[in-house]
Amino acid sequence: MPETYSISIDEPHCRPPRRPADARSTVRRVVAERCRDRHQSLGPGAMDDALLVASELTTNAIVHGGGITGFDVDVDSAGVRVSVSDRSTELPVTRTTPPGPSQRHGRGWPIVCHLARDLRVSELPCGGKRITAVVPLA
Repeated sequence: MPETYSISIDEPHCRPPRRPADARSTVRRVVAERCRDRHQSLGPGAMDDALLVASELTTNAIVHGGGITGFDVDVDSAGVRVSVSDRSTELPVTRTTPPGPSQRHGRGWPIVCHLARDLRVSELPCGGKRITAVVPLA
C-alpha cells in the first residue's frame, strides 16, 4: 500500500479554501513538504499541473457547485490527489463544442480531464459531490 499524506479540512481547526488562490497555496505547501519528507522529486511541470487542477476544481465548486464544502490534498506514489467537495449534485459536463471567445465558462473541466491521470466524481451521503483528481508527479 502506498504511503499517503493528507491535509483535510474535516479536521476541527481547518476550513475549506475560500478562493482558488487559497487552494493553490495549500497544494504548493503540502506537495513541497511531502516530497521533501519522502526525498521524492517532482517532474517538470508537475507542480504547475497540480496547482492548475486545484484552481479549476475550486473555481468550479464556487461558480457552479454552491461553494466549497471540503478540500483534501494527498501525496502518494500515484501522484498528487486533490479532492474538492461542493453542495451540488450536478455532474460536470464536457461540452461537445469548445466555448467561444465571448463565453466566460467551459474551459476548466476539459483542462482537469487532460491533466489528471485518474478522475472520480462521488456523491456525498449528506448531499453534494466530491471530485477527486490525481495529477502525476512525473
